[in-house]
Amino acid sequence: MVEKVENKLKKTLLDHKDQKGLSIISLIDDLVEEAQRLRASDIHIDPQADSVRVRYRIDGVMADHHTLPKTIHSEVITRIKILSGLRTDEHQSALDGRFRLTIDGTPIDIRVSIAPAYYGENAVLRLLSDKAQDFTLTTLGFSEENQKKILSAIQRPYGMILATGPTGSGKTTTLYTLLKKLSTPEVSIITIEDPIEYSISGINQIQANTRTGLTFAQGLRSILRQDPNIIMVGEIRDAETAGIAVNTALTGHLLLSTLHTNDAATTLPRLLDMKIEPYLIASTVNIAIGQRLMRKICEHCKKELKFTKEEMKSLHETLPLPAKGTFRAWRGGGCDACAGSGYRGRLGIHEVMVVDEPIRQAVVRKATATELRAIAVERGMITMLEDAVEKVAAGLTTIDEVMRMLHE
Repeated sequence: MVEKVENKLKKTLLDHKDQKGLSIISLIDDLVEEAQRLRASDIHIDPQADSVRVRYRIDGVMADHHTLPKTIHSEVITRIKILSGLRTDEHQSALDGRFRLTIDGTPIDIRVSIAPAYYGENAVLRLLSDKAQDFTLTTLGFSEENQKKILSAIQRPYGMILATGPTGSGKTTTLYTLLKKLSTPEVSIITIEDPIEYSISGINQIQANTRTGLTFAQGLRSILRQDPNIIMVGEIRDAETAGIAVNTALTGHLLLSTLHTNDAATTLPRLLDMKIEPYLIASTVNIAIGQRLMRKICEHCKKELKFTKEEMKSLHETLPLPAKGTFRAWRGGGCDACAGSGYRGRLGIHEVMVVDEPIRQAVVRKATATELRAIAVERGMITMLEDAVEKVAAGLTTIDEVMRMLHE
């Protein structure tokens, strides 16, 4: 199927001379179709000195896929602008838009970012499929123990649920999965997001817009007048939003949001940095979820690895492997199903820090992230690295992926 789409792309480029307008329309459609077939999350269209490079991000990793002639660059960008409802005469500003295509009966929302670069405007197209609504905590990679902690935390009528990690670590998908679980006719759920990544049935979703003054902070104030039970704020970016979020959680609302921190333990000191009083943090945060995404081994071509004594010794020095028993690991050999990469799809690795009494006392005395982590581990928290090693042993991911995460 992917090969068929690639042939369509080649034909579109060959037909460019004879069917100029039609070929550009077909080209964009075919690029999106191919990216969808390859399970890509993003299409990057980058102008070079004498060509245009097209790259796809598949399972979090970028790869070159096509080289287009420089002569059609402006037409490609113009077509994307027309689809997104953007100004075609604006070439010196960053532009954001959105459009929808239907591929084989499946609607795909595409978020567009265009920016002026050295060799002309580049474009990044983010593919947003409604398949994200099919996720569960299990398919996201949460262990049974972590699922119990999260489900217990979201059953509380008020407080904060925070998902943390770098950009692209799946935080928003985790929150959407929790919202879908919480959505019942008995509760009112409202979100404010920038941007709205997926539409969720039964939930009121508001798009933040800084140009009109609808920031996260202003939107959160407005939401409180809409009589919600549960609120999701796309991201806590500043002290003002953090302050309103904490007060919202104090006044009987369950609030879900994300923070950019490296791990769960750093979340609480980060709120301290935003000038939130320690006792307020201790009173409102129910749980902090730290996460990353790792590539899954392709089930069609995975092979078990054999380790020498020296290799096993080196692994024990680097990773928190089990002290007893045999450690098993696998690697993907590469096949048609995974396009030769050895990986197909992604799953999360997580650490879930429950804010219980010992953690609250530590927060009130302004303990460091290191101290909080030590207390959480003592209280039974499985760290992200330990979770990753468990997933290697279960044959879900590879040691190479764990090492890549450590390097990052």
